[in-house]
Amino acid sequence: MSAPQTSARSAETATTDRASRPSTIARLMPARVGRPARVLAWLVLISNVVIVGTGGLVRLTGSGMGCETWPYCTPDSLVPTQELGIHGVIEFGNRTLTGVLVVIALLAFLAVVRPPRRDLRALTLANGLGIILQAVVGGVVVWLHLPPTLVGIHFVISAALVANGAALVARAYAPGGPRQLTVSRGFAGLAHATSAAVAVTVLVGILLTGSGPHAGDNLAARNGLDPVLWQHIHSWPAYLTFALTVLLLIGAWRTPDRQRLRLWVGLLLGVEILQIAVGLWQARTGLPIALVNIHMVLAVSLVAAMTAVIMHLKRPVLSQGEAERSTAIS
Repeated sequence: MSAPQTSARSAETATTDRASRPSTIARLMPARVGRPARVLAWLVLISNVVIVGTGGLVRLTGSGMGCETWPYCTPDSLVPTQELGIHGVIEFGNRTLTGVLVVIALLAFLAVVRPPRRDLRALTLANGLGIILQAVVGGVVVWLHLPPTLVGIHFVISAALVANGAALVARAYAPGGPRQLTVSRGFAGLAHATSAAVAVTVLVGILLTGSGPHAGDNLAARNGLDPVLWQHIHSWPAYLTFALTVLLLIGAWRTPDRQRLRLWVGLLLGVEILQIAVGLWQARTGLPIALVNIHMVLAVSLVAAMTAVIMHLKRPVLSQGEAERSTAIS
């Protein structure tokens, strides 16, 4: 081979190596899903639950119009002025927390960009886009002076973000690749029926809230439903969810080698017991703010636990080599 040909081949090889080599920025990202990605997944979940609590405080204290416009707090000030008092501080504090969620969402996405995990990239991207959507809906809610329907949609998006965060945590601890059902079809059907009951319970709870004293600002119109009647209607899917979860726990206990599934079903049942107790307590004590706020946080915690149960119905399909390594380790 002549010298010019050798030189051309070397240049081509060098170009190929540079193209296949990750950029300087990419090399700073984790090459695998490890502790940083898992910690950030938990932060995604926790932060989306926390902002439900702060958002609930905004609604329950009548601070929804504490900042009269959006994204500014007043037409002339980004931050609350002294004249707005505590309501402005509460509303602006909730808005500020959205910025924290955006930072966590970005870091979570960057932590899974480099590993070959399309599922984690999709979940973190959905979380970031959901937070942006939530901020826009929040702005519209303020502009329209807190109509209960939009306030309810605002909560539904929060619940969806919490479910997404729970799925992200579950997937961050599992290998990537195809997954297969590892429980009976009957158990899986029962789990999905329970999930549907949870969704109905949450949605009816949103309608109930829109009819009562804590639908939003004191001047905001309610949805016109009878709050006493809808308290009873709200309890029906709640008790159905509880009964289905008891059956799920029995089924999980009879399913061999599924300790983690049993743990999540047990957690789901525990959240439901707390939620029912708090719901009965608040209904019998005139809906005190603290109990209603706890009830809201427990509602999205219920969604998170239910999502975790669904995520553990399947396991990754291991290749022969992976299965042999797993057997050797165990």
